[in-house]
Amino acid sequence: MLAEHIYRVDDVFVPGGIPELTYVNRAGGDLETQLANIRRGYTKMVTVTGSTKTGKSVLVNRIFPRDTGESIWIDGGTIKEENDLWSSVLAELPEPSSRETYSEAEDTVGARAGVASEANAVVVKAKIDGGVESSARKMDGQKVVSNVGSERVRAIRALRVAKIPLIIDDFHYLPRTFQGDVLRALKPLIFSGQAIIAIAIPHRRYDAIRVEREMTGRLEQITVAEWNAKELREIPQKGFPLLNLRASNSVNDRMVQEAYGSPHLMQEFCKQVCRRNGVTETVTPTKEIIHFDERLFNEVAEQTGRIVYEKLRKGPRQRTDRIQRELITGEQLDIYGVVLAALAALQPGLKRVEYEGIRGVIQDLVKKREHMPQRNEISRVLDKMSTIATSDESSVPVIDWDSEDGILHITDPFFAFYLKWGAGVETSSL
Repeated sequence: MLAEHIYRVDDVFVPGGIPELTYVNRAGGDLETQLANIRRGYTKMVTVTGSTKTGKSVLVNRIFPRDTGESIWIDGGTIKEENDLWSSVLAELPEPSSRETYSEAEDTVGARAGVASEANAVVVKAKIDGGVESSARKMDGQKVVSNVGSERVRAIRALRVAKIPLIIDDFHYLPRTFQGDVLRALKPLIFSGQAIIAIAIPHRRYDAIRVEREMTGRLEQITVAEWNAKELREIPQKGFPLLNLRASNSVNDRMVQEAYGSPHLMQEFCKQVCRRNGVTETVTPTKEIIHFDERLFNEVAEQTGRIVYEKLRKGPRQRTDRIQRELITGEQLDIYGVVLAALAALQPGLKRVEYEGIRGVIQDLVKKREHMPQRNEISRVLDKMSTIATSDESSVPVIDWDSEDGILHITDPFFAFYLKWGAGVETSSL
């Protein structure tokens, strides 16, 4: 049977990208409906939360597409200082015209000042944002607004005039030192019904409330849960037929079992299945895929998790060599290697791991009692690893150590997957 249309594998399965052909409308479209409603004069800031690589950005992009001029997207991971954010907004929007229809003798940020007569013109000046001066001139029924003011004021003014949605991806990456300032600046836009959306990972979902108490009651959360088996299975069920491939239920089920609720991983598995079967585009005749080669998981793990794992295992630089600790296998590891060996033995998946659980596994791994790390040593190492993970170039740190609560968050399904199929293979005999 000849295929009616030829599709390329790279267009069908798009790990890490925007899948047009294998997009899955989740929860019967409820999530999309919730987001779409934000366009209609919503007066709350919306936070879209979920584990990394669960399709949060893809979902929001479906309703508020990038690169169309219909919305502004800011990547939180690129913002180091507050002005970086406002500069990014201004780069996406033309600033308001210097000549606008005049309605009242008040500047664009709502601050009123003394008025002086000047021929047939009225000049309004106001001190805003710590002394930055902005001015407006009434003349012949129009207001001439100068581009005087801080980048924050200019960006808010431009957003208000354009009435365009603002999406801040990886909101949790914005430094806490100015998150509150950003929210305070955006608050008038939110109250007036302008769509403001923050995308974040789950355990940081309440950052906005912590840094800006006044926003309590003005936050709406949309939770993007880990994908269930039925939803994940839709990816191969949609994609393989486009390539004229027929995969057995056992093949699809095996991929679902190891995807950690991540469509990103599922897309990767499907793409690798095609590669292993020599398929680059739609084939003729129909090709059956009956058996699944488990080595595919090892290969995917090596491609996606080893680099960051090795960074964590190496730890920060220090002047002296670290103490080597002998494991029950005879292997000699420093404390960073020991902690990672414990995580690999736990194979925690995408969840929180309490300190005592990690310590308990370390006790089982270390051969000699004198080599057992002290409580503060393990906590210090987890803190250092979290710092290394945060400074890594990935969009979201793979782990995050909450020292106050004694909980390690595994935030990246690729890292969790590597602990089982990469590092987990190395430590399977422990």
